[in-house]
Parts: sequence; structure tokens; C-alpha cells
Amino acid sequence: MAILEYLLVISLAGMTGFVLFRAAESKSKQQKLTNAFYRLLEDRDSCVSLIQLSATARVEPQLAKQYLDEQVKIFGAFPEVDNDGNTYYRFPKM
Repeated sequence: MAILEYLLVISLAGMTGFVLFRAAESKSKQQKLTNAFYRLLEDRDSCVSLIQLSATARVEPQLAKQYLDEQVKIFGAFPEVDNDGNTYYRFPKM
């Protein structure tokens, strides 16, 4: 019986550690996205593309897209297409 209790405690500790690790990783990625987003707004005259954000923050494109879509809604940005066919979002000036 003691072995089962020991295994249960070890399993719960491992699962708790994993959950805490994933939460910290997610918070770190969100912070990278936020820093990259505001840096791009300053450096790119308030125009940000998905690939710029993903590359600058060094996160997966899907995560960068979710973040960018959220910022577009919050700030009321609108998409534009340049002469090369690249899509970017123009945000209000800072």
C-alpha cells in the first residue's frame, strides 16, 4: 500500500511541475510577443505584418497570429496590402 501512495505522490508532483512549467513558458511567449509588437510599432511606422511579429518574437506563427488578431481588435487596426502583395496591419500612430 505504501508503494501505491508513493507512486501517487510522485505522479502528482510530476504533473504539478509540468503544469507550472507550461504556464511559465506560455507567459514567456506572451511577453516576447508584447515586446516585439511594441518594438515593431515604433520601428515600422505603426505597420506590423504577421511574419515580422513571429520572427521578431521568435514564436510559432499560429501564436503570433492569435496575438496580432487580438491587437487588431483592441486598437482598431486595418489590413493593407503593399505593391508586392504583402499584407500588414496599420495601427493608429503612437
